[in-house]
Amino acid sequence: MRILFLADGRSPIARSWIYGRIEDGHEVHLVSSRAQSEPPVERLASFHSLPLIPQPRHARGQAAATAVTQRSAFSLAGSAIMLHWVAPWGIGRQARRFESLVGEIRPDLVHALRLPVEGMVALAARGSRAAPVPIAVSIWGNDFTLHAPASPMMAAWTRRALRGVDALHADCERDLRLAARWGFRPTRPTLVAPGNGGIRANVFHPAPPPPDWPLRWGLPAEATVFVNPRGLRGYSRSDTVFESIPRILREIPQAYFLCVGMAGSTLASNWLRRLGIEEHVRLLPALTPGEMAELFQGAQASLSVTSHDGTPNTLLEAMACGCFPIAGDLDSLREWIRDGENGLLVPAGDDEALAKAVVKASRSSALRAHAAQVNARLVAERGDAQAVRHTIRRFYGEAVRSPSAQGG
Repeated sequence: MRILFLADGRSPIARSWIYGRIEDGHEVHLVSSRAQSEPPVERLASFHSLPLIPQPRHARGQAAATAVTQRSAFSLAGSAIMLHWVAPWGIGRQARRFESLVGEIRPDLVHALRLPVEGMVALAARGSRAAPVPIAVSIWGNDFTLHAPASPMMAAWTRRALRGVDALHADCERDLRLAARWGFRPTRPTLVAPGNGGIRANVFHPAPPPPDWPLRWGLPAEATVFVNPRGLRGYSRSDTVFESIPRILREIPQAYFLCVGMAGSTLASNWLRRLGIEEHVRLLPALTPGEMAELFQGAQASLSVTSHDGTPNTLLEAMACGCFPIAGDLDSLREWIRDGENGLLVPAGDDEALAKAVVKASRSSALRAHAAQVNARLVAERGDAQAVRHTIRRFYGEAVRSPSAQGG
């Protein structure tokens, strides 16, 4: 099949999904929704860059945008304004440019990896062809709960896209229910699968960390380690994690926290300084999958506290490695975690509840061992990349054969 993806080529989630389809033998083309000069994935049939979300003037360029996002809470708010209020006004113009690329590539299927604004542009670009190209859209965890209601224009484009899409992929059942409320016809093909295409068992699996593991991450040998894998995002409650640490240290003085995607962040550094916890926190850059697996294999628990989420890929990666999951108490996460059995769920903004959960998990080796067994089975059954691959093939076949894709 010839597949044209419209996706953020910088996203490791999107790259993983796209590369999986190349491995499946499809002819894969990518239009990146962010400014990029080089293909982010090997073996693409073609690559184009079509920036869809305006960047603040001081954050132009990939490196600058990343640095600014990490540096300031104002930048997080500014990015949300650009997405929710500015980007929708340019959808029509961007759709005409994308439609031209669709006519040039002539794919069997267009797949937009995210609804705002990639899916909206893809649907607006359908044009008036007698035989329009079928369009699939992937819903990511915040598309309905955070982005869709954020502005009147965003809500209108969400409804328009959901009414016209031929097939829908979500990473949790909750989002299929929400999609129906926003106009999606449930009779059309659907798929529930991890947003990155599944967890690769050859990378994420239980294993003892290397003997020099603490030293490699600047930790004392006796450290009890916890991982915050979510970085700085508008919906990620890193503030709750940081504010829980003084409470945790009173109970577990040897606790140390590895926070991924926060290296160089003035915002995070200010939190640490204000709370007096600099010695017990390591602010790390973005890591490779192998490095992430090593963190999860060596840590007692993964702290994934968010106010909006679907099924985070880092949650499944932690579960696959036997790392005990502690996450926000959200409907989507209850599809994977039964509180007190294979993980712990806490209110997103409650640092006291998070601290109690961390202490409980650390002091109960039996709870952690039981959770590791349950979670290994869950990920193997519902999230393994090899198992998911077959369902994706079936989903794509249904998408191109659906009556809506054929004008019915």
